[in-house]
Amino acid sequence: MSDAGTAWKPEHASLSAYLDDHLLAAESGVRLFGAARRTWEGSEYEQTFADLEKEISDERDELQQLILVLGYRRSKFKKAVSMVGAAAGRLGPINPMSTGGGTSGQFELESLQAIVRAKECLWRTLLALAAHDHRFNVPRLKDMLEMAGRQQDTVARVMTETAPARFLTGISV
Repeated sequence: MSDAGTAWKPEHASLSAYLDDHLLAAESGVRLFGAARRTWEGSEYEQTFADLEKEISDERDELQQLILVLGYRRSKFKKAVSMVGAAAGRLGPINPMSTGGGTSGQFELESLQAIVRAKECLWRTLLALAAHDHRFNVPRLKDMLEMAGRQQDTVARVMTETAPARFLTGISV
């Protein structure tokens, strides 16, 4: 705890590592939403996942830009992990988002919601820091928080609308 008169200063090493962790996760998120788009190709949800993939990609780019604006650098190790993950995602024979049906399809949609929820936590954290650190754009963080909520609602809608086809007989999506 702190006295009301205590000035807060950013702990740069911690904040830099935190943002870098989220950037690494965002890069994975873009790949997973891309895989979801491919899974739902040809269905009524194809455009939904294409739009989500684009939004997630744009947010990842914005986070990367924020890291640079704040004067932080990416961890070389995390950057390498990201590159390996991207290559594995392109070359690997197993696409974790490939089914869309059954219990794995349900789990995949729940995982996408968890990814967006983690991103929502990032924006909430940065909003809390913005009260003490003028480098953050509060209106933009609020926009990002609102977008994360809409994205969660969108994935939840797909999950809810398609769950009967996964778990009940005689129903197809």
